[in-house]
Amino acid sequence: MTRCSALPPRFRQLAPALLDRLRGRLLIAHNARFDYGFLKSEFARLGVDFRAPSLCTVKLSRKLFPEHHRHNLDTLMTRHGLSLSGDRHRALADARVLWELWQCWHRQLPAATIQGAVASIVGRPELPPQIDAALIDDLPEAAGAYAFYGKDGRLLLSRRSSNLRQQVLAHFTPDKRDTALIRDTRKIGWRDAAGEFGARLREIELARSAPEIGPAVASHGLQRHAAANGLCSWQLRQYGQGDFRPQLVFAEDIDFALADDLFGLYPTRREAQRSLRTLADAHRLCHRQLGLEETAAGEACAAFRQKNCRGVCIGKETAMLHSARLMSALAKFKVKVWPYQGPVVLIERDEFGMREDLHLVDRWRLLGTLNSEEALQARLADGPSCNRFDPDIYRLIHKVLQTGKLRVRPCPAFSL
Repeated sequence: MTRCSALPPRFRQLAPALLDRLRGRLLIAHNARFDYGFLKSEFARLGVDFRAPSLCTVKLSRKLFPEHHRHNLDTLMTRHGLSLSGDRHRALADARVLWELWQCWHRQLPAATIQGAVASIVGRPELPPQIDAALIDDLPEAAGAYAFYGKDGRLLLSRRSSNLRQQVLAHFTPDKRDTALIRDTRKIGWRDAAGEFGARLREIELARSAPEIGPAVASHGLQRHAAANGLCSWQLRQYGQGDFRPQLVFAEDIDFALADDLFGLYPTRREAQRSLRTLADAHRLCHRQLGLEETAAGEACAAFRQKNCRGVCIGKETAMLHSARLMSALAKFKVKVWPYQGPVVLIERDEFGMREDLHLVDRWRLLGTLNSEEALQARLADGPSCNRFDPDIYRLIHKVLQTGKLRVRPCPAFSL
């Protein structure tokens, strides 16, 4: 009978000694974001709120040697002539490589240069007194969106980022600390995500969660969700053989995800009419035929009198030819019909494979972002969403489906 080798210790068993070793020390790692995130997650499973300053040697190498483009550990070993016996990709071997690299850099560069670079990476910015100093320790090095709030919860700024910690703290560098934004900020909130798609979703959520939107938010192209009776689109209706004309329809009356022949999404009737008028002028379409003006039968529209209409209003152009030109002009604005039989899951993972977000989507509506199969199945059991069609969410989901950047997993259709 052979003896089984001893099993490696569990993290729970090592945690007390590891926590004691790390307390009060600087955590140094290559791609420290991965190591720190792993440790924080594992300690959290044990009910420990782990925090420690960290130094990423990838960032440090970039600062010390900006003339080089590649800074992975294998490249750095080759560049600096380092060698190490054993399996380089084991934790202890990698730690030894970093130690050798650290010694090498100190032989090549003045200590003050290295200290300055380390300080610029690890340094803790000074926050204004009205902002909780714990923010520095709480901010994750993860994708997501963040928001700056003023008095009474007024939203001053909302942005997405591939690295929340890095971008938020960049607002508090000495040259920016005295700006009106920082003086007016009373609170900073954030929502992390696995990647770019989730960060965009979080940005939309934050931009709409506050009672008021400041000008900085509008500059990023985010708007309040269209009012229930405001969101509209042009739908082609047939008036005769080959005669198609646009009619304004509203999201409160039909489901834009399932309706065919919709073109453009507009927050108000006025915006829809302005857009159609611009399109008509660009393609020499008839204002009367499009319903933009009323004239007597057989009377030329204003655009024809200005030589910007081919005369369908007075019989010089057939309705069929005008309709064909209209369809061609509208083609790029077509609202896509939901292409699946039921909901789908858009699977997004972070760059280290440590986090997986399951974005549940149905008829261009986001039903939720889940982090486990159990949570996903529970949400599916709740049935379809009654949320209104959201143009920003539609555009975001449509884009990610077009690019194919996320894996799509179809789900069974909801039973109605």
